[in-house]
Amino acid sequence: MNMPNLPNLDLQATKSVVRDHYAALSQATPQDVATILAQHIAPDCHWYGMHPFHEQTGPEAIAEAFWAPFLQAFTSVQRREDIFFAGLNEMDGFQGQWTCSMGHLMGLFDAPFLNIPATRKMGFLRYAEFNRVENGQITQSALFVDLLHLMLQAGLNPLRAPQTGVHLIQPGPMTHDGLLLSPQNAAETARSLSRINQMIGSINHANASPDPLPPEQELAQNWHDDMIWWGPAGIGATYTIDRYIEQHQGPFRRGISGRAFNGHLCRMAEGTYGGFFGWPNLTLTNTGSFMGVPENDTRADMRVVDVYRRDGDRLAENWIFIDMLHFLKMQGVDVLAEIAG
Repeated sequence: MNMPNLPNLDLQATKSVVRDHYAALSQATPQDVATILAQHIAPDCHWYGMHPFHEQTGPEAIAEAFWAPFLQAFTSVQRREDIFFAGLNEMDGFQGQWTCSMGHLMGLFDAPFLNIPATRKMGFLRYAEFNRVENGQITQSALFVDLLHLMLQAGLNPLRAPQTGVHLIQPGPMTHDGLLLSPQNAAETARSLSRINQMIGSINHANASPDPLPPEQELAQNWHDDMIWWGPAGIGATYTIDRYIEQHQGPFRRGISGRAFNGHLCRMAEGTYGGFFGWPNLTLTNTGSFMGVPENDTRADMRVVDVYRRDGDRLAENWIFIDMLHFLKMQGVDVLAEIAG
């Protein structure tokens, strides 16, 4: 692998800003959440939120779009965090300092949220969040949440076809070492980013080559045989290379065509963890009734988060978030309108 030449910068201050932000946010109410967000989020912060939250600017708009409605629906919220790390963004020449947090926002689902009926039981909103920190403030942020999974918890199944994998309350790393609150080894960071880049290159080569490697050989270059792909609701999780091919890669490649890779806004690593997000990562055409949606000629976008754990010289676990509601709505399937009746 070609190892990236990463600057040797201390990321602990960046982590502290976001940790303080999360601590303050844990005490927020619908009425004061905008004020609390403003403690650590810059007035001109650009926030990327999935459909229907869209892009927002500044704490007040972010609170109005997502946090106030969420905190009105969910009470006694806990951030059940499984992964937290910081890194330098490869996409801007390793200039930007970002953090990545992933886990579940758990609370009592006491009032409807986006037409999803309340259960008055525990609800788990699966999330991944990226934050850029500059001069002690968060200046860019991306929050991905798995709304289809929340619908399933509430007894709704708006999908056109069964999931090819299985979607559960997804656990964190098998190694239980995903909260990187202390500095990490720079060489390990470089190894993780290099392996992620090589994996991306393998996918792009397979899509572009007239004679690609068989899927098993393609994946074995970068993944352990017992890999776990923690996919989003609508697709589901798979375990081992063989089942990943059967339950996700195969259906995905048969169901879509004209896949265009648009790049990422942030790609980074720290220690044995890494990840990225794009806006959008992919543009493609559903020519094989993917996810049960009839084939069509619409060029639809996938906004995607991938978070990885590396074990030795291969990737072992991968947590994925996709803005499914946006992807489906571009094809004429408005899930939120459908569940509203």
